[in-house]
Amino acid sequence: MSPSPKGLVDQIGMKKQAFIDLWIKDKGLTWGEATGLASTQKVHVYTRSDSCGAAQTWAQYLGEKNQEDLQGIGVYGDPGLAEAVRKDPLGIGYNNLNYAYDYKTGFPIQGVRIISIDINNNGKIDVQEDLKDKEKALKAVSSGVYPSPPARELFLVSRVAFKGLARDFMRWILTDGQRFVEENGYVKLSQKRIEETLRKLGD
Repeated sequence: MSPSPKGLVDQIGMKKQAFIDLWIKDKGLTWGEATGLASTQKVHVYTRSDSCGAAQTWAQYLGEKNQEDLQGIGVYGDPGLAEAVRKDPLGIGYNNLNYAYDYKTGFPIQGVRIISIDINNNGKIDVQEDLKDKEKALKAVSSGVYPSPPARELFLVSRVAFKGLARDFMRWILTDGQRFVEENGYVKLSQKRIEETLRKLGD
């Protein structure tokens, strides 16, 4: 995500190699070098200073690396990183969906633009790659267009079989609870996945 400068990358996004050059190779690119457009302004790269899943999966996407390999100005927490990028017109960072998009409107938080990844490297953002609002982002993830990593699955695990209230809670997550998933920045499970998991829970 980034405030761009002035929407520079709204239509073309950025290629994976540009992200690698910024976060892994620390090349100190200008926005022009990162996007192929005319700009001599340097990209200000931000990363998480605290250990977190978002940074780890971003590093894995950039070449099976670890969070410790990411370069940039370290900022603590999702809200901190979003705010640092929002305040810096030349800044770029990564974040979980609900810290990049406004909870109520579904559009990017004020002062921030979302950089779409040019997955197929054709120099433009195709319809399926468009991340301009949270609904489009969720669709890109659920359809598999947005890659994993940086998208990632999350699991609830237990040392023993779920029983009693714990099993009731798991059933709620897989049934009525699914209606709260997208509004909280996550992707709904497929019906097939839900049915498979319900069978594993048993009666």
